[in-house]
This record gives sequence, structure tokens and C-alpha cells, in this order.
Amino acid sequence: MVTEKRRLIKQYKMERERQQKLEEQEEIKKLRKELIPKAQLMPYFDRPFVPRRSEKQPTVPREPKFCIPRHKTIRCCRMSCNDMSGPSQLQHLPSSVEKTEALYKNRGLQ
Repeated sequence: MVTEKRRLIKQYKMERERQQKLEEQEEIKKLRKELIPKAQLMPYFDRPFVPRRSEKQPTVPREPKFCIPRHKTIRCCRMSCNDMSGPSQLQHLPSSVEKTEALYKNRGLQ
């Protein structure tokens, strides 16, 4: 009796494992079928493309900010763009910086 029960339990386990393997194989087959690339339909070019007008407002142009914020200035430089407003400070700047400042002033950018 005991051996018969063990045999039945063993047989039941084997049957369950076999069914699980079959289910897994079927699942794998389904996944492989889904992964097969399929051709997409060509778009119709017989109708001309007419773009629709946008309903958004156009962007408003803004003046660019040429001043460097204080937190982005180089640490060794004691003056920032905001401090360079007077002519007395321009005398201490190197010549290349003086030239660019003069160009900006001539063009009306500062």
C-alpha cells in the first residue's frame, strides 16, 4: 500500500512536470511568432501632403544675455560683467577684453 502510494505520487509529479514543459514550449512558440518581423504597408503618395497651420502663437524673440552670472564667473577674476559699467574699471582690463567691450558698445549690445 505504501509503495503504491509513493508510485502514484511519483507518477503524478512526473505528469505535472511534463505538462509544465509542454506549456513552456507552447509559450516559447507564441513568443517566437510574435517576434518575426512583418512588412508594413507603404503609405499612399497619390494624395498631396498639405501641412496644417499651427495653432500655437509664434515665439517672441528675446535679447541674448551676454553678461556672465556671478556664480559662473572665473574665481581668479575679481570683476564680473555687472561690475564693469564705469570707465575707471575698463583701464584695469587686458587689451583684448577692452576691444571686445568696445565692439559690443559700438553695436549697441550692452
